[in-house]
Amino acid sequence: MTAWRPIGRGIQTAMFFSRWLMVPFLVGLVCSVVLIAIRFFINLFTLVTRLLVESWQDLVVDVLNLIDLTLTANLVLIVAFSAYGNYIRKIDRPDQSDWPPGLVDIDFSEMKQKLLGSIAGIAAVETLAWYLDLEHQADTAKIGWAVAFPLIFVAAMVLLAFADWLGRRDAR
Repeated sequence: MTAWRPIGRGIQTAMFFSRWLMVPFLVGLVCSVVLIAIRFFINLFTLVTRLLVESWQDLVVDVLNLIDLTLTANLVLIVAFSAYGNYIRKIDRPDQSDWPPGLVDIDFSEMKQKLLGSIAGIAAVETLAWYLDLEHQADTAKIGWAVAFPLIFVAAMVLLAFADWLGRRDAR
């Protein structure tokens, strides 16, 4: 039985160090935020150049697209920081006292809530953009799904919050 102990420790050590395989994914997520920022400024420049000839509905839709990009970048950063803190290395708060708590104090439960909240927000922004553009696309089935989609995420968010609350209550 003791002969297996070194093998078990070796497997455990390999599993522990495998967390570093997440680093390329996290670097890729940070790169994707840079790409989202570039797209944001391209869209902003286009909006500024068309400002005098756009209708107010088109202006609002374009601004909603900027909000969409911002929410998406927030979502990517939430996932990246949460994954780093949960899998790679805990971020020391005293060493990073000027960092926002929402970036460094995210446990898995909070990450799920923020993730679903961001997705629901993105979906709601898309629904509003579709609503403002009804004269160009009047497909009622799509509009029904566009309204239902954010509501599904809100319902999932409420169920996860309830499940997390039950889990914390049972742990006491």
